[in-house]
This record gives sequence, structure tokens and C-alpha cells, in this order.
Amino acid sequence: MATGNGHLRPTDPELVKRAREGDPSAFHELVDRYANLLFALAVSLGTSTADAEDMIQETFSGAFRGLGGFRGEASVKTWLTRILIRQRARHLRSAHKRNRTFIPLETARDSDLAVSSAYPATDARLDVAAAIRSLSPDHQEVIALREIQGLSYEEIAEILEVPRGTVESRLFRARRQLQERLRGYLG
Repeated sequence: MATGNGHLRPTDPELVKRAREGDPSAFHELVDRYANLLFALAVSLGTSTADAEDMIQETFSGAFRGLGGFRGEASVKTWLTRILIRQRARHLRSAHKRNRTFIPLETARDSDLAVSSAYPATDARLDVAAAIRSLSPDHQEVIALREIQGLSYEEIAEILEVPRGTVESRLFRARRQLQERLRGYLG
């Protein structure tokens, strides 16, 4: 890929190779390429901004430590997303120990989910985000990876390390729960 100054932009595998060989600028370029995407994913999974920043830092720390083990069978994007999902699981276990858990859809009250503003479009976005946060962590992941990040079923299965059928099942259940929760918007 060409940059504005006519130079070809290195591919992800080239950057991984250079980073393994000790070139710190190569790893920094990978961070620059994927930090915003991973941050958006972390936030879309209901993580606070501060927690998302911590998870991103841990994701890249883990990636740096794991450079030698990266075989290139998955894309760098998929590899980094898998690390982020693992960081999120650690974060959720830690939060659970501190008694901070998600609001189960079955017990969520409208007051838990709805936030009102002067702008209906903002209300809708906030309600959708709250409804996603009310899902189980497994369902939040598949919704965020498919509907927000636009990943294929195969990519999601690879990231979550589950069969494609499990992804399809989780996605079906998550969508059904969201439809139920957001039925006021759906008519």
C-alpha cells in the first residue's frame, strides 16, 4: 500500500517480522494501526474508557511478549482481537470479584437501561448501548464482533476459539434478546 510520500506501507506480516528482529518502530506502527479499532471494540463491549485504555495497553503488552509465538495463521487483526477478548475476560473476572456484574436482561428494569437526553437519536444510541451491556459477556462479544466490527462468522469463531455453530447460536440468541429489549424502537 502506498503512502502519501510514494513509499509502500509495510504489511502486517512484514511489521511482525521486523519487530521480532528487534525493530521497535515496527511494533509501534502495529500499535498505531490497531489501537483505535481495539479501543472501539473494548468500549463497544461496555467497558469504561479508563478500563478500555488499560485493556488496550495489556493487549499490546501481551502481543509484544507473544511476538515469537505468532505463526501468522491468523491475521494480525484477528490475533490482536483474540488477545483483547482474553484481556476482557480477565477484566470481567476481576470485576466479578469486586461484585460488579452485568445487568441480566431478564432482571433489567427500564430505569437501568434508558437514559434520556434532548435528542432522540442520542437516546436511541444510548438505549442500544445499554441493551448490549445488559447481555451476557458471550453475547456482548458476538454482537460487537459481528455487528459493530463487521467480522465474518469464521473470524469470530477464530477469535473466540469456538466452532462457527456456537458463534451462530450465540448471535441468534443475542439478536433475539436485543430485539425484545428494543421492541419499542422496532415498532
